[in-house]
Amino acid sequence: MVSRTRLIVGCGYVGQPLANRWKQMGDLVFSTTRSPERARQFEQAGWRSVLADVTNPQSLRDLPETDTVVFAVGYDRDSNKTREEVYNEGLKQVLDHLSEQTRRLIFVSTTGVYGDAAGQTVDETTHCDPARAGGKAFLLAEQCLQSHPIWKSRSIILRMAGIYGPDRVPRMDDIQAGKPIPAPAGGALNLIHVDDAVQAISLAADAETFSPVYIVSDGHPVDRRDYYREVARLLDAPEPTFEQPEPNSPAAQRAQADRKMSNQRIVNELGFQPKYTNYQAGLASILG
Repeated sequence: MVSRTRLIVGCGYVGQPLANRWKQMGDLVFSTTRSPERARQFEQAGWRSVLADVTNPQSLRDLPETDTVVFAVGYDRDSNKTREEVYNEGLKQVLDHLSEQTRRLIFVSTTGVYGDAAGQTVDETTHCDPARAGGKAFLLAEQCLQSHPIWKSRSIILRMAGIYGPDRVPRMDDIQAGKPIPAPAGGALNLIHVDDAVQAISLAADAETFSPVYIVSDGHPVDRRDYYREVARLLDAPEPTFEQPEPNSPAAQRAQADRKMSNQRIVNELGFQPKYTNYQAGLASILG
């Protein structure tokens, strides 16, 4: 394969292994960060670092011209910015400063754009009705991209299920400590291992034909009780217990959205084959 030039805007938990993957393929990788220290770390890893903040248009003036752009910005809870400023306005600022020579733009979104489905299966045709601020902000950004006169035909939106992997196993510390989990015992969890999230982005970036939106999950929703029981088993920790979360808390809002994600479109159209096809395989690779 001919090497390409790649720009990862927001090089965090998913962006860094993605950058490594592309570097190993011989691609030239640029990665943005707001931190001079992280910029030095990126350079040591063999990537070209770019000091940039998606909420500061002045910092985006010198974005490099690349074949592929991935917008995978995380939300910094310690910043004074809203999620809408980061995801929606931030994406708009990046689009305004990209070279029109860019062939493909990947927007890493979330399945949080969907509402409650009462335990039913959800796919890309399901109506979006997010309840949480993050989902609403991502949906606004998606709509901006899908209506953009230049980028809508060159873009792919990847709605990621809950991303987990090394150093990111939800509630692991609580389970080890025997603390109750603030969530109902039942309800579906939809997951994707970080390695498989990277695979999905890579497939989308190089696809010749594609749909505008894909759900990215391992295709095997799991009951919340079974997931946390498996975490406890692998940690040799006590059987997990559950308690009702505080009303209107993020945990309560997450628990209200009971849905099962279908990954059939990305499997059928892009040949996506998760390395970790279910939560047992993924957790075993981390905690086993």
